[in-house]
Amino acid sequence: MTSPFWQPQIHKFTLAGKKYLLDVNSSSLHVVDDLTWHLADYLGSETPPSPKLPGLEHFSPDQIAEGWQELQDLVEQGYLWTAISEPPCAERDPALKAICLNVAHDCNLRCKYCFAATGHFGRERSLMSFEVGKQSIDFLLASSGSRRNLAIDFFGGEPLLNWTVTRQLIEYAESAVQAAGKRLKITLTTNATGLTPEIGDYLNAHRVNVVLSLDGRPQVHDAMRATGTEGGYAQVQANISRFLAQEPPGGYYVRGTFTRHNLDFSQDVLHLADLGYREISLEPVVTKIGGLALTEADLPALLAEYEKLAETIIELRRNGRAINFYHFNIGTFHAPCMERRIRGCGAGQEYVAITPEGEIYPCHQFVGQEQFRLGTVFTGIRHPEVQDMFAGVNIMTKTECRSCWARFYCSGGCYANSYAFSGDIAGNYAIGCELQKKRIECALAVAAEGLSSEN
Repeated sequence: MTSPFWQPQIHKFTLAGKKYLLDVNSSSLHVVDDLTWHLADYLGSETPPSPKLPGLEHFSPDQIAEGWQELQDLVEQGYLWTAISEPPCAERDPALKAICLNVAHDCNLRCKYCFAATGHFGRERSLMSFEVGKQSIDFLLASSGSRRNLAIDFFGGEPLLNWTVTRQLIEYAESAVQAAGKRLKITLTTNATGLTPEIGDYLNAHRVNVVLSLDGRPQVHDAMRATGTEGGYAQVQANISRFLAQEPPGGYYVRGTFTRHNLDFSQDVLHLADLGYREISLEPVVTKIGGLALTEADLPALLAEYEKLAETIIELRRNGRAINFYHFNIGTFHAPCMERRIRGCGAGQEYVAITPEGEIYPCHQFVGQEQFRLGTVFTGIRHPEVQDMFAGVNIMTKTECRSCWARFYCSGGCYANSYAFSGDIAGNYAIGCELQKKRIECALAVAAEGLSSEN
């Protein structure tokens, strides 16, 4: 008999006083009692385990037999100890779905951890012209094939430094996409320093999803992001709160970054929640800058902090106060189809970033790295071998990922982070992996608690 491609695998974890079993291949999650927790260690055995085995000493033979039968019922139903017999299809629709328009390679702030070298991406500071942006949108439409749902992210730098062109491009994109019989989602990421009431009204009128940068508590934000009189907590928080008071119809996230400077980052999430913000994301910094970079020595504190945050969010929800923390939203991780689960990020294939000059890169974090340059919006893709390199990376080709319990949630992680820390897009960022696995555990527990409360 041929061995299955993925053997049965169970992941066990505890959180907020509960025990969980995750069947890795089916993604079935079970909240279990002490007996079932220990019995799961013996799945795959032909006969019920003996009471003499580790973990079972305090249970009677009848209890063990009954618990074992319940587990076997779940196995027969396909909810536990499942295998995947054949390797999933790794092919992907080559059509383009989304572009990141770097409308500004400039920024009015000088954030200490900025991956884009304070907005200029290691080059001269520049702004995108309408002509380049228009050509970029035309490139998206021409490359989108049969896809109906398209996306454009206005990014930088700080895109509001190029607001006139950004506004023109929003209107052009809406018109062009509608004429093509497709649908469009627009996102704009801003540090909110230039988010005037007029700009806010415009973004809401066009149902733009807005990502607003605020790092949390005043002392944390100002230590990382304030530049002279610009970007201070008071200014940014006031602008964000005024904008969110309009209940943006396009949606929003208040997004921050935590560093080694604030390992107690759950306090920053809760601070943002106390301001009335419900959609919150706080990302771990990815940098090698000393004093800011996260280290292996920080992992115990960081993992405990995620658990603390999950427990707090569960408790708040029980009391009728909802917070949607991006990394605890299981939909963030769990794609609806196997194709998405084996390679979650479409960088270089269905998603690309475009510079103010019209150069095309696999994503915004590869901008300026010439070895990853794909072409331009005027010439099209000139280096398909780079696309092929990205297309060849998935959880089946990454050694560490293939046997990892989190593989169908993480989907292999971020190409850019892997490259930054291992020198290979098929490599791994070890600290990021550990944080991701803990976030997935927390997301599963939060989701399970939500289902429990609904029932």
